[in-house]
Amino acid sequence: LGLGFDVFAAYNCSLARYRGDTESIERVFDRQALQMLWDYGEVNPFGRSRGDWLEILGLGIKVLENCLKINSKKNSPKIFQVSATELPFPNNYFDAIITDPPYYDNVAYGDLSDFFYVWLKRVLGDIHQDLLATPLTPKSLEIIQDPARGKDSKFFERMLTKAFREIHRVLKPDGIAVIVFAHKSTEAWEAVISSLLESGLVLTASWPIHTEMRERLIAHESAALASSIYMVCRKRVKEETAYFNEIKEELERRVKEKLEQFWEQGISGADFFVSAIGPAVEVFGRYSRVEKFSGEEVSVQELLEYVRRIVSEYALERVLKSPDLGGVDNVARFYLIWRWTFGNAKVHFDDAIKLSRPLGVELTEMWDKGGLVEKEGKFVRVLGPLERARDPGFMKRRRITSMIDALHYALILWSKGRREKIKEFLEETGYLGNEMFWRTAQAISEVLPEGDKEKQLIQGFLYGREEYLKGARAKELSLLDFMER
Repeated sequence: LGLGFDVFAAYNCSLARYRGDTESIERVFDRQALQMLWDYGEVNPFGRSRGDWLEILGLGIKVLENCLKINSKKNSPKIFQVSATELPFPNNYFDAIITDPPYYDNVAYGDLSDFFYVWLKRVLGDIHQDLLATPLTPKSLEIIQDPARGKDSKFFERMLTKAFREIHRVLKPDGIAVIVFAHKSTEAWEAVISSLLESGLVLTASWPIHTEMRERLIAHESAALASSIYMVCRKRVKEETAYFNEIKEELERRVKEKLEQFWEQGISGADFFVSAIGPAVEVFGRYSRVEKFSGEEVSVQELLEYVRRIVSEYALERVLKSPDLGGVDNVARFYLIWRWTFGNAKVHFDDAIKLSRPLGVELTEMWDKGGLVEKEGKFVRVLGPLERARDPGFMKRRRITSMIDALHYALILWSKGRREKIKEFLEETGYLGNEMFWRTAQAISEVLPEGDKEKQLIQGFLYGREEYLKGARAKELSLLDFMER
């Protein structure tokens, strides 16, 4: 009843959103935050609709019925409220451990839990005095990045490693630990993998599993993941050292083997890159230390850079439907992989850099006047042809520097109805008879979602390919010169 009252409160408060399209109330946590609203609704407690008291009780009863099926003196579950860094269990105690750890400052679990805690304390405070003794949830030991409480990124990484070491301590020698992770930030992945390796846990298998709702609000205008990665780990048996050059071949073979499987399963975009991390760590993590021939240790950051290079090359070959990438310049490779991975989303600068560098592209050289990239604070976004059409710096260029510049020029001409000028422009730049140019344009169109404006432009442009091939002329002109004629 206490838990049911908590759920009921989430539907009946001034932070609950009313949805006009479904004529229903959305509970508070339709995203991982408490948001202010100008208007709100209330649920009829006995209205037999979404969020009413009887529906909530019914769901609670179903859970209890299932729990009772496994409840016995032998298998009675026990719940402990303890720190993950100091578990009250002896060594080699558990057959299996499953955890979904926090990710830096992604979700303020303690603060958000207070919404439910204050009501539980009022309803059950006299029954569970030990669990509900404090005015709010305890937060001093919470493993999270929270500068307001003196917890920086180093604190998070240090405590996460300590928690993983505790998992290693209480896990049986033949036991398994399953760690769930779903974060697009490479910084977060570096922290988790480093903590795993330092704790003595070895990743033996991993699977991407679709866990996130497509319509969740936090994913709007972002490069959010649709899948969580389930990583199965065991205790490292031997402490061995390996040279990176000696395990590269096996590492690449294992990653590509899994990429083939992920591709056939329809995993794509940001999820595809993240899914490749597990297979790489399966090989890398067997060793307590991986070194270069100089004796310097190979960092997790260097491992992920190598993995990104493998994934980028594989994805390009599959998207372009050709193993021959010689005719595709670095900027075109970057643009295609970006659109395939992030679409039109803005991405944190650090993650954008880590995507671009393995492809031979330096982002800082691309956001000048007329450039392909736009920087907005800590985030960057790759511009499409219609956005660049509004940039005088791009429109007045007399020199085409990449295949994507040429494609964008051609798409702008097409959007303005200057189709008769497209063939002149393409022949002048040398792309009219360039098969890889047309294949790249087709690939970009295929990776963009339905209804996307750029996708529609490219489809229209490609439809007239045969017509463009009929004429030709050569003269160095800017795009504005073409339009003025």
